[in-house]
Amino acid sequence: MTAQKLKPKARPVKSESPPEPKALTHPEIRTIVLGIMLAMFLGALDQTIVATALPTIGRHFGNLDDLSWVVTAYLLTGTAVTPLYGKLADIHGRRVMMLTAIGIFVLGSVACALAPSMTALVLARAFQGLGGGGLMALAQTIIADIVSPLERGRYQGYIGAVFAASSVGGPVLGGFLTEHVDWSLIFWINLPLGLVALGMTSNVLRRVPFRPRKHRLDVVGAALMMSAAIALLLALSWGGRRHEWISPQIGALLLASAILWGLFAWRLVVTREPFLPLTVLGNPVVRCATLAGACNMGTLVGMTIFVPLYFETVLHLSASQSGLALIPLMASTVTLSTITGRMMTYMVHYKRVSLIGLTLSILSLAPLAIWPASMPTILVLLLLLVIGAGLGTVFPVSTVCMQNAVSRSQMGVATGAANFFRALFSALVVALLGAIVLGGLGGVTGMSVEMLARTASAPELAYAFRFVFLACALVLSFGMAFLIAMEERPLRGPSAPSQAATAPTAPATPIPAE
Repeated sequence: MTAQKLKPKARPVKSESPPEPKALTHPEIRTIVLGIMLAMFLGALDQTIVATALPTIGRHFGNLDDLSWVVTAYLLTGTAVTPLYGKLADIHGRRVMMLTAIGIFVLGSVACALAPSMTALVLARAFQGLGGGGLMALAQTIIADIVSPLERGRYQGYIGAVFAASSVGGPVLGGFLTEHVDWSLIFWINLPLGLVALGMTSNVLRRVPFRPRKHRLDVVGAALMMSAAIALLLALSWGGRRHEWISPQIGALLLASAILWGLFAWRLVVTREPFLPLTVLGNPVVRCATLAGACNMGTLVGMTIFVPLYFETVLHLSASQSGLALIPLMASTVTLSTITGRMMTYMVHYKRVSLIGLTLSILSLAPLAIWPASMPTILVLLLLLVIGAGLGTVFPVSTVCMQNAVSRSQMGVATGAANFFRALFSALVVALLGAIVLGGLGGVTGMSVEMLARTASAPELAYAFRFVFLACALVLSFGMAFLIAMEERPLRGPSAPSQAATAPTAPATPIPAE
């Protein structure tokens, strides 16, 4: 009787745990990481390669007024869908969602290249953003699936390398293709890259272990969150440019965003399985790590946009020299991000590296704020080198600590939410810095920051950029405060997700509480 009872229980165990590959080795992990890096490079490159082609695109379509929407449309949709990809990846699997994101991105790129008008190009860019928005969050989630938290930091450096390569190489490649071939090549280039990424990720992601879980997608919550984000981003992108900051249009957008955020918060409380689980949002480590990472990313993105303008208008470098002068900032960010990620494997108090790095970054911003126009270029480059190094120490710590504090079933949604707030805060910082420059130069509505900066006098420019660097230091100070408040939990090591997920019998080996 006992044997008969035990036999039926053993059969469901086998059926629920189909044969899976063995625990992933380091060469296999490297192969998977290389595959997702190519997919992630597509999304990161497309945010930078377009910038240098914008004037040519505007002349081609005879429409300079709506040119900013070529960038804004991609930013809006890409930011809004980031947490949605994280949730869907927890439900349907990482491979399915990564292939979907790449497919949408490639189709959107083809639509951009074939666009017959500015309106069609803006709509195609919005569609392209629906795919590009999931690439970064899914890449970080997949790394979290295959590498234990203790060893995860070393692979976060690869993500930083992709971001740096796209930030420096994107404008150069975009300028070359636009000047010597045709502006549509900046979108056609995504077709071969996307097909290679599809082939690589389709194969390598089969090795990533995945246990399907029954989740209910909160469509209403997702719609409220994306609508609130879009209204806020529209207000930030239009304020001071298309409309005055104190105007009925901007006020209506901000009010609509506040109401939608309030409805989203209400939805989180009343629904049984909210879009962003309260256990994730209420986790103090997740909250502090996400906000610290958002401050760090916002500062980096803001500096990559305004520092080249500072080089051109204040230090009087050429456009190509300004692009090259950005390399110390980006190279040191990637280098220290990689080093810090590797050091986390061996350090108990891993937060100290980031706190020292942020302190050096804030102190290095002070001379730029005090003497923005009188310092030699070589000294400015050295200061940017130190600033980038300090920023680089924060990214692996904030990402790994956030993922280390949530369960494996919530890894996708937590990583997606973290990337969403990073993108949203980056837009906020860029809007803040743009408002500072416009205000310092006495800007009028309808003029871009770049147009106004190139017509202003040297004292006005120095005065405006002094407050840009002060604002960056202030944002980093908030990031340091969140980092100090974050609990320093031990990183789980030996029970890597790949090993746990490939256990021969599911009930005998419980899923680790990641």
